[in-house]
Amino acid sequence: MAIEHTLSILKPDATRRNLTGKINALFEAAGLRIVAQKRIQLSEAEAGAFYAVHKERPFYGSLVSSMLSAPVVVQVLAGENAVAKHREVMGATDPKKAEPHTVRAQFAESIEANSVHGSDSPENAATEIAFFFAGTEILP
Repeated sequence: MAIEHTLSILKPDATRRNLTGKINALFEAAGLRIVAQKRIQLSEAEAGAFYAVHKERPFYGSLVSSMLSAPVVVQVLAGENAVAKHREVMGATDPKKAEPHTVRAQFAESIEANSVHGSDSPENAATEIAFFFAGTEILP
């Protein structure tokens, strides 16, 4: 199987609690490699543009606000079937429904403060990665 890339965001609720290393250790233990990474403070325009797909949904405003509340870590993960593997390790969006060994079951505070974001398809991964990274920033 070919190596895929996927976007991973460690959200403000995770960075605020210094969980970056613990969460990334779970991704790496699952066979994913971090091939690009940076800690950034999103602007309102950036958060709004990134989550524009949800603009008509009732949670859009609170989602954007929460993403502005502290820095985030944006990163590109690589591995076989990386999109699906990353989503498996993240767990269900609602931490109460997430499998016990997943990131969200272990670290999420709520359905909104769920510690991580991950691309949901290889096509969206390419778009999301390009939102944050130039191709030259992604290392083999």
